Amino acid sequence: MPLQDLTPQLRTRLNKMERAVGWFVFLATVLLLFGFGYYIYHTAERKGWFVIKAPFHTFVQSSEGLNVGDPVVMMGFPVGQITRIHAQPPGDKHNVLVEFEVKDTYFRYLWTGGSYVKVNAADFLGKRQLEVTRATNGPAICVTQLGVWKPVPELEQIILTQSNRWQLYQDVFDENTNLLFGAYTMLTQSNLERISGLNLPTNSIFVYDNASPSYKRIVASWDGRVRRYVNFNRGDDTAWLRAVETAPIGDQLQGMVTQVQNALPGFLSLTNKLNLILDNAANATSNLNTTLADAQPLVTNLTFISAELREPGSPLIWALGAEGNGQVQGVLTNLNSLLVNTDTNLGALLFNLADLTGGLNAQVQANSNMLGGIAKTVGDTDDLVQGLKRHWLLRSAFKTKATNQPPTKTK
Repeated sequence: MPLQDLTPQLRTRLNKMERAVGWFVFLATVLLLFGFGYYIYHTAERKGWFVIKAPFHTFVQSSEGLNVGDPVVMMGFPVGQITRIHAQPPGDKHNVLVEFEVKDTYFRYLWTGGSYVKVNAADFLGKRQLEVTRATNGPAICVTQLGVWKPVPELEQIILTQSNRWQLYQDVFDENTNLLFGAYTMLTQSNLERISGLNLPTNSIFVYDNASPSYKRIVASWDGRVRRYVNFNRGDDTAWLRAVETAPIGDQLQGMVTQVQNALPGFLSLTNKLNLILDNAANATSNLNTTLADAQPLVTNLTFISAELREPGSPLIWALGAEGNGQVQGVLTNLNSLLVNTDTNLGALLFNLADLTGGLNAQVQANSNMLGGIAKTVGDTDDLVQGLKRHWLLRSAFKTKATNQPPTKTK
């Protein structure tokens, strides 16, 4: 039915319905766009599209286990990803170029005094990953503040009104190539006077103003060859990090297999020697069994002997024979008889000795002149000896040896 054929009431009601449907479609579209925008924003925030990314590159021996898009980690945290893997041209001293990005704020941990890239094994299937290490000293590798070349006389005039703002963006060396001022040193009048006396080329130094706003991108990186920051060409330049690369798991396994193959002949030789040792041990065991069987009668005899030795008098029987006990008994009997006879004979001997001394005493009592004669004979003999001592011919025979006693003093 054409719209003009409707009654005014139906036409009014249909217009209201069309406006409601239009508002519903409009609100649904707005909500859809809002949800889609929120999803894009959340994804961009999660992927780090709005944060500063520092571009780096390193060189590795092999790209095995590395792929574009793989995460880069630091201290266990994912801090970036690999952006490009490319083989170097023929004749180049490096094999493979690997470029990667490190997000803010993690790239601010990377300083020249100890930061490098470790290429580690990620699993046992040959997968590898990049890990950047933080440092604790030295200048930062990537910066977001732009440096400028300034003549020293101009800086001397500037710091008169802008103190504690201008800092070195390079290392300054003296005539003997000794480090005089390091990067980030605050410039003062005394510092600039010493720098002016070095007669630098163009008498200019690379500095930056710490009061100037930072860029939302990396604008310079440290170049260790010239010991200063070098400004980036936007979209082209990357900072360099040294790589410490471990061999892939496949190469390590191949090395282990090679070592096992090289050691296998020695292992087989050792196995043969072990077999020979076991055969000799079996033979020795067999010989020992035979020896034990032959020693069985000996053990039986020893058991019998020990049983015999426990009997009374057995040691004497073993020492003197079967008749030894009777012989010992006879000896003891004869010894007892001898002792009895000795007592009897000793008593008779003493009795006879008493009779002899009694007879001698009786003779002495009977002859009273005998003792006087003996005494006179002893006295005459003494006089004879004393006379011989005084004779000139025999005097030397009776001389006495001198002693160490002091002579007696006469009063």
